[in-house]
Amino acid sequence: MRPYHQIPIIECDELLVQIPVELFAVESPHPYEKLGANYEELSPYYLRQSVIDRLIQAQNYLQSLHPHWYIQIFDAYRPVAVQQFMVDYSFAQALQQQGLTEAELSPTQRQQLWESVYEIWAVPSWDENTPPPHSTGAAVDVTLVNHAGEIVDMGSPIDELSERSHPHYYSNSDHPEAQQYQAHRQLLYDVMSTAGFQRNPREWWHFSFGDQMWAWLYNQSNPAHPSTAHYGRKTFKP
Repeated sequence: MRPYHQIPIIECDELLVQIPVELFAVESPHPYEKLGANYEELSPYYLRQSVIDRLIQAQNYLQSLHPHWYIQIFDAYRPVAVQQFMVDYSFAQALQQQGLTEAELSPTQRQQLWESVYEIWAVPSWDENTPPPHSTGAAVDVTLVNHAGEIVDMGSPIDELSERSHPHYYSNSDHPEAQQYQAHRQLLYDVMSTAGFQRNPREWWHFSFGDQMWAWLYNQSNPAHPSTAHYGRKTFKP
């Protein structure tokens, strides 16, 4: 169980609604659909209405700083079944990268591999008290696209299973582009936090508003006025 799962959820029953993707940059087809994830003919580009409102606010702020730049939405609403698919896919990819098969793994190796997967991926839990953040419609994975339509280089791709995914990895790095990568990550953080989002401490791309992780992070900065989570696991209803 993650620390944020201790936060109580008081579901507000706000609907999942379609993101106005024409306002943002998106990848088509969706990255996980290309890998074989089955959304059962539903669009992954859904979020709670208040989350969309704040995403638009973040986009407007970005464009006040950098005209013609866009927030690119990599992923948004993710059913638990898709969460399970991506966890299994990431484990298989980690095996392949190390030139191993599952049958060869020692118990220690298996544990280490799963730990690396769960550094990035939330457990695909069906427990209403411990929902994966993306299954609530409150979490979104984003990056930036510049005026030339190019994805801004953050120093690592989204979903990479390495320490480079940590938001401040390049703060003390001797990589020749470290300062630029960190500046890009800081810009993304500034844009999203201005609209009330909180960032996953392990992932430079993951932001949320209103879920357990958001409340857990918010409460650390506002101990005198703690918040509950507003959004729990949501079943898609068009």
